[in-house]
Amino acid sequence: MRKSTSALAVLGLGLATVGFGTAVPAAATPAAAPHAGFVAKSADSDAGKAFFQAVLKSVAEKRAANPSATAAVTVVYDASRAPTFSSQIARSAQIWNRSVSNVRLQSGSASSADFSYREGNDSRGSYASTDGHGSGYIFLDYRQNQQYNSTRVTAHETGHVLGLPDHYSGPCSELMSGGGPGTSCTNATPNATERARVNQLWANGLAAAMDKALEKSGR
Repeated sequence: MRKSTSALAVLGLGLATVGFGTAVPAAATPAAAPHAGFVAKSADSDAGKAFFQAVLKSVAEKRAANPSATAAVTVVYDASRAPTFSSQIARSAQIWNRSVSNVRLQSGSASSADFSYREGNDSRGSYASTDGHGSGYIFLDYRQNQQYNSTRVTAHETGHVLGLPDHYSGPCSELMSGGGPGTSCTNATPNATERARVNQLWANGLAAAMDKALEKSGR
């Protein structure tokens, strides 16, 4: 399916604001991919919500099509396009699965995935991107993952999938502070506030998404 570039939202670890290297000048950033990660965003920002809402929609529509599914909410990811980071992706999923109870991350195939991971080189660093219509991915930049703790980078970007915004001014103990605390920070675990927020988002958000999905399916 062709992506709607006008709706593209990108959430990064904050290259320009936290010194992840030479920032891409605003004029040089492709118009089709505005980079919301260059500045800290509030929890209510449109960019901060886009990826989470897309994944919610994907999960809800699959559950509506299979009402006999178990009560546990599972978000399926495809890591086949990021083989270099397979271990970091697996560890990130384990960290989040240990940290929250209302949603679970599970590896799956591209055809069944709610989002995917990709790898490569990008001067903007790592980011989470979605067109807002159920098609989203996490991009893991090679250079940034050499400079910063790679599991922290991966877990941080996965936090966007689960609904958390960037907060670059936070301490190392805060996962969503991203690169703000510097390269010496290796913490890849969300703090108590972040864990509670994800549990709350999935308890309340999925119910609303399910109502829309059931209405769409005619159930």
